[in-house]
Amino acid sequence: MLLLKKKSMITFNIITLFPELFKAHLENLPFRRAGDLGAIKINLIQLRDFATDKRGTVDDKPFGGGVGMILMIEPIYKALEKVNNGGRIVLLSPRGKKLNQEIIKNLSKEKEITIICGRYEGIDTRVEENLATDVISIGDYVLSGGELPALVLMEAIVRLLPNVLEKEDAIKIESFEEGHLEYPQYTRPEDFRGMKVPKVLLSGNHKEIEKWRKQNSKKV
Repeated sequence: MLLLKKKSMITFNIITLFPELFKAHLENLPFRRAGDLGAIKINLIQLRDFATDKRGTVDDKPFGGGVGMILMIEPIYKALEKVNNGGRIVLLSPRGKKLNQEIIKNLSKEKEITIICGRYEGIDTRVEENLATDVISIGDYVLSGGELPALVLMEAIVRLLPNVLEKEDAIKIESFEEGHLEYPQYTRPEDFRGMKVPKVLLSGNHKEIEKWRKQNSKKV
């Protein structure tokens, strides 16, 4: 087992109605490697375990009328009370701040992150206003729940942890680092049905290649 560059571990608490949606992803890279290194601990919390009745009810009709059902604040509050030990509480919501690499870097320094995954027509707004420390959106579109956004958030964080990526220098030149998208990249064959690799990349002139890459890295 590799030793971490610094002794650190992030605990992820995932509050969800569908913990099974996470399992296949968590058994593969980069999560598997991070787990083997002791860099992460992941707790999948079934929200229905904190239901307000024996039937497992966690949602109800919205006050004032409307389509669909809303996740209630009480089961979420009870789940947070049980699993969160003072760490950041992230609510995934289209109303949140748009996720970017700066947010990811900031979260990667935390010791504990609890993620609340919504379902149905939404979550009681009092969760956003009173319980969450961060409200984050992964984009301006609609999904059926917060499980996929949670995986996006977690993977982006996990990739930044020491030794999780075999080639850690790759992080320094990736898209969104220093405000640029990564330069275009090519591999064999040099000519595929008339679609050719730029000649400068085949020249062996490292100074010109670096110049070309900088010129072709787009600002964001």
